[in-house]
Amino acid sequence: MAKMRRKADLPAKVCATCGLSFAWRKKWARDWDNVRYCSERCRRNKSGEQD
Repeated sequence: MAKMRRKADLPAKVCATCGLSFAWRKKWARDWDNVRYCSERCRRNKSGEQD
């Protein structure tokens, strides 16, 4: 059985739109390097982008 990890131990990034920190999710495992937004809502509202 897989060892459980605490959310604090997972890698995190800052959302390019809202500036909030978000943690790694299993569905982003293959694409983690390209993930820039914390949610679909932030991805759609890119106007606040801070690159």
